[in-house]
Amino acid sequence: MEEEILKKYAMQDTCPVRNVLDRIGDKWSMLILLVLNDTEVLRFNEIHKYVDGISQKMLSTTLKSLEADGLVERKVYAVIPPKVEYRLSERGASLLPHLKELVRWADHNFEEIRVSREAFVR
Repeated sequence: MEEEILKKYAMQDTCPVRNVLDRIGDKWSMLILLVLNDTEVLRFNEIHKYVDGISQKMLSTTLKSLEADGLVERKVYAVIPPKVEYRLSERGASLLPHLKELVRWADHNFEEIRVSREAFVR
């Protein structure tokens, strides 16, 4: 049994859970995916406006990571000044029902979690 668990989770490169969650479980990726789902298509500065607290550098880095994983599509228009739009890809859209369920869970449990955190004394 222990050997199966080690095979399943121990190796970061081959463990789907660790590999994918490392990428989408960061501070910003899920928020960006949720915003793109709600708005359909956004430009960089529009995403920046909706995701409060993210720096432009971090937004750029996160969008590149999401694009590299095939979760977000980037469309560049050949105009001056350059126009770039972002939208969810089909793969990104397939992730949204799972993210929405996590959002529902967080909404339902947030108050109790907040109380637990306040009561937790180190």
